[in-house]
Amino acid sequence: LMVWLRRTTHYLFIVVVAVNSTLLTINAGDYIFYTDWAWTSFVVFSISQSTMLVVGAFYYMLFTGVPGTATYYATIMTIYTWVAKGAWFALGYPYDFITVPVWIPSAMLLDLSYWATRRNKHAAILIGGTLVGLSLPLFNMINLLTIRDPLEMAFKYPRPTLPPYMTPIEPQVGKFYNSPVALGAGAGAVLSVPIAALGAKLNTWTYRWMAA
Repeated sequence: LMVWLRRTTHYLFIVVVAVNSTLLTINAGDYIFYTDWAWTSFVVFSISQSTMLVVGAFYYMLFTGVPGTATYYATIMTIYTWVAKGAWFALGYPYDFITVPVWIPSAMLLDLSYWATRRNKHAAILIGGTLVGLSLPLFNMINLLTIRDPLEMAFKYPRPTLPPYMTPIEPQVGKFYNSPVALGAGAGAVLSVPIAALGAKLNTWTYRWMAA
């Protein structure tokens, strides 16, 4: 019974943190899920999403020691975000009004790196962290290309909670950089590795707290 309770508690922790990560995601773009200002905030969003995913997923992957936990974590975030998308849709907004970020494929690569290195923590930090940072902007850009123009959505359906001074202004796309995917992937790959290491370090602190 105690083993079952401990295991259940582990997975409940994953659910709680994944839900909280999703709530933090709402603040990662300029407004929500980079539907507004999509092409200009893409690099910042890519970095924040890569690091947010890798720290939580790596923490719980090492906590359970089971390859597949990162994908489970990303799946919870995805489901919760689709619920938010459904809520906006129920309010009368169009289907494309909220864009759900693509976390699952990158989390699968993280799990794969952990499994392929025979659960070597340090190799998974280097390889898995790099793969998450490189892949997430790519998957998210593919996702964005399948929906209606985000800028059109921003102007046509302004969010009711925005004050007047936050009304979207059409950005100069491509003025400061030519490839948001390349910049997001490069910066994300560099930053996701130390953030993955932080996720691993959080395990040490957790175990010490549990032993206290």
